[in-house]
Amino acid sequence: MSMLDRLEVAQQRAATIRPKVGGFPYLAECLRQVGVQRVDCDVPAFSMLYVTAEGSVLEQGPPLAQGKTVVPPFQEAALVATLRADQAGETTFPEFMAGSWQAGVVRYHVDLEGRTCTYIGVNGEQYIEHYPHVELPV
Repeated sequence: MSMLDRLEVAQQRAATIRPKVGGFPYLAECLRQVGVQRVDCDVPAFSMLYVTAEGSVLEQGPPLAQGKTVVPPFQEAALVATLRADQAGETTFPEFMAGSWQAGVVRYHVDLEGRTCTYIGVNGEQYIEHYPHVELPV
């Protein structure tokens, strides 16, 4: 099975098992179990780069910004509010991405081994959040 196929299977599995509240760790663990080591996201471009030992897979979503756009300043409190709303199941992924962009996040990295998400602003500002290990149902 190719990495593209394994990635698709992992995303589908996560969609069926993850709870509405606190579901991200389930997605992260599904990705980790198929060999994804890191996920790099370019927020305004809405692109996800899944990094594996076998190579990387790019998933392109609809961009949040086009043409020339002023980058919002990094606002940690707004980012944390966006994260908490997402963790509570109150937002969709596109809404989470839009909220992150409005909070000044230009990219984020998910370390699937270290279980951290690092959110980065245009001037190198960072907010790091740890997420819990979860056991996936068989």
